[in-house]
Amino acid sequence: MGKPAHGGNLVWASALAGCPPSAILDFSASISPLGPPESVLTAIQSQLSNLRHYPDPSYSDLSLSLSHFHNLPSEWILPGNGSAELLSLVGRELSEFETTTLITPAFGDYYRALAAYNAKVLEFPLISAELKVLSAELKVLSADLLEKLTTQHSELSTHYSTLSTQHSLLSTHYSALLLNNPHNPTGVIFSREDILPCLDKFALVVIDEAFMDFLPPDEQQSLISVVQDYPNLVILRSLTKFYSIPGLRLGYAIAHPNRLQRYRTWRDPWSVNTLASAAGVAALSDTEFQASTCSWLPKARKELFEGLSQIPGLQPFKGAANFLLVQSEHSCVELQYQLLKNHQILIRDCQSFPQLGDRFFRVAVRTELDNKRLLTALQSVLL
Repeated sequence: MGKPAHGGNLVWASALAGCPPSAILDFSASISPLGPPESVLTAIQSQLSNLRHYPDPSYSDLSLSLSHFHNLPSEWILPGNGSAELLSLVGRELSEFETTTLITPAFGDYYRALAAYNAKVLEFPLISAELKVLSAELKVLSADLLEKLTTQHSELSTHYSTLSTQHSLLSTHYSALLLNNPHNPTGVIFSREDILPCLDKFALVVIDEAFMDFLPPDEQQSLISVVQDYPNLVILRSLTKFYSIPGLRLGYAIAHPNRLQRYRTWRDPWSVNTLASAAGVAALSDTEFQASTCSWLPKARKELFEGLSQIPGLQPFKGAANFLLVQSEHSCVELQYQLLKNHQILIRDCQSFPQLGDRFFRVAVRTELDNKRLLTALQSVLL
């Protein structure tokens, strides 16, 4: 079995560790350790008898719950079979633009979705293996990066506007931007104020907010509140990470109804199954679980960050989400192997992020007990 590009592949990890998949302590997938919520499990159980029927093709109950949750008309929301399906739909549209700008390192599935339709990619580096950036500087760097990005885009737009006269191209359709916020894998949170100028510079802006739920409500930098003001804005959301249901595959896109209707014509029918739809409805209404997550994460993340900082040769980056990027003086591929073989712990190496390579790894924030087990194992391997 080849090495997986994504985290969370317990079958691969267990084969290497020589143990059952259930014995692996998984830090490679950034999934909340607190769920799934009991409300979600109960909702799934209640729908088992409906598996003999096709799902509601319009996902009426889920769409209505999402509408109430975000205070948006339901026609502005499109449920999907996880972020992967939605990224594929977005990738098809992005291929229509001259370029799509990516801030790198970028989630590998972006490249998959863009390559599937031969979209042209323009990379804009936030961090690389050759550039050692102190974690305290990343937030400043991210703001400067977006300012530089919009400035350079304006200059390029002028250039392409001249070319459009010669080639009958529409200069307003020159370029798109695909950005995740919080950023994966660095954990950087881009401020709403820094992103807004991009909406006036790019013909299409796609913001992947898969990890936004992990921030307290008063710290979130979501653009959902302005989506009705910008017909060129698409927001992607995930329900699988925050509510610990990646096996169900559930996400949604928020955008102008005309754009979403176009996406519907591209997709397969019944992409959201009955159990996933019911789980989503229950999850969105579970305010107790949402509050417990917001209470758990800051303390757990801080303790894990401090523990990693105390291990010689490791430099964690402060992040806003439920994971931490760590720079290492040691080979992270070898580190991953040693942790699996000797401790049945799986971390995410960053080989799938070409800009990072073998000197970075990423770990999810888990429970206090799990985090301590990881720190003990790292000390055992590295010291």
